[in-house]
Amino acid sequence: MAPMVHTRQLITADELFAMSGSGAGFELVRGELRPVSPGGGTHGRIAAAIARELGVGVAERTLGSVFVAETGFRIGTDPDTVRAADVAFVANPRGTEWRDETRFLPGAPDLAVEVISPNDRYSDVQEKVAQWLAAGTRLVLVVDPRRREVVSHRGPREVRVLSGDDAIDGGDVVPGWRLPLAIVFGWS
Repeated sequence: MAPMVHTRQLITADELFAMSGSGAGFELVRGELRPVSPGGGTHGRIAAAIARELGVGVAERTLGSVFVAETGFRIGTDPDTVRAADVAFVANPRGTEWRDETRFLPGAPDLAVEVISPNDRYSDVQEKVAQWLAAGTRLVLVVDPRRREVVSHRGPREVRVLSGDDAIDGGDVVPGWRLPLAIVFGWS
């Protein structure tokens, strides 16, 4: 009798989207489902503060569109990868073009913000950062509530740790946007 071989069945972005209407509760990494747990109160408060401040800055300058938590970005194909950031920004003209897209957005955001939850493993977060950057995301912000710091990634080797009185700077990705960490972590 031959040994049983277990193979993983890969799914597509379209199949993920069809699950529960939008595939909420999962991301797709190289065709494999990855469960995503809801964040806690601190996570939600921080993500909301960033989304609010980013949204105001983007709207004032008509720079593009801001997306939150459950928005899927299809950043890989064959096999498919669909990731969601806690907060994302897409610059115009794509930001305007994608505003009414009902399916997963076809490509990477210009800015992705990841707020670390208590159950997140740092290795998983780093994998996601690498995937965002490889897909073309120009700025990835990793917000760590436990350490009260933000790590800014502009590339695999362009990493800056922000803490204390520092501020997030949108630079050429979100021109004119600046966000003090005091607002991010609720110090002010």
